[in-house]
Amino acid sequence: MREGEAVVLANSGGDEHQGDGGSLVDYAVDIYPLSRYYFGTKDALSTKDETPADSLLRLKSNYEVRGLRTSVQGVILVELFKHPHLLLLQVKNTTFNLPGGRLRQDLEGLQRKLSRKLSPDEGSDNSDEIEWEECTKLFMVKLPVCRKFIVPKNMKLLAVPLCQVHGNHKTYGSIIAGIPQLLSKYSFNMIEA
Repeated sequence: MREGEAVVLANSGGDEHQGDGGSLVDYAVDIYPLSRYYFGTKDALSTKDETPADSLLRLKSNYEVRGLRTSVQGVILVELFKHPHLLLLQVKNTTFNLPGGRLRQDLEGLQRKLSRKLSPDEGSDNSDEIEWEECTKLFMVKLPVCRKFIVPKNMKLLAVPLCQVHGNHKTYGSIIAGIPQLLSKYSFNMIEA
C-alpha cells in the first residue's frame, strides 16, 4: 500500500446486528454457487496504458493536477468447490483488479479538511505540506441469487479462492491480498445449488 492510502471494507447490506452494549458483533453473508451466474462479453474497453509503468506515470501526473484520488471497489464472493472465491477482473493477462473505479467528488475540499484537522499548525516547525494521496473504499457486494455478468472482451472475470489471494501481494497487490483479513469479521453461509 502506498503512503497515505487507506482501505475500508463496508457492508453494502444491512446484516449487522447489535450485541450486548450496542457493539456490532457479526456480519453474515450469503454466498451463492458460481453455477447460478451467467457470463457474456461486450466490446473491449479502451485502455490508456500499455504497461503498469505507464499507469503509474498517468496516476502520478493526475495526482499532481487533481490531488487526492478516491476510488470504490466491490468485493464480490461466490462459492466454488465449497470454498469462497473472490471475483477479480484480469486486465491484459497481467494485472488483477476488483470491479469498481474512481469516485469523482470535491477532492480539494477533502484535502483542505484533512490538512486543517490533521496537519501541524501553520506557524510550527512541522508545517511541511502533507500530500494526502488516495483512499480506497471496498464494499462487500451481496449478489442476488442469479445474475448475468457482461465483461469487456479485453478483460477476464475470474473466481479466485480466498486462500490463494491471502498474503499474495506479489500477484494481486496489497489491497486484494489483504481482503481475506478484512473479511475475517464476516461469517459466510454457503448456499447450495
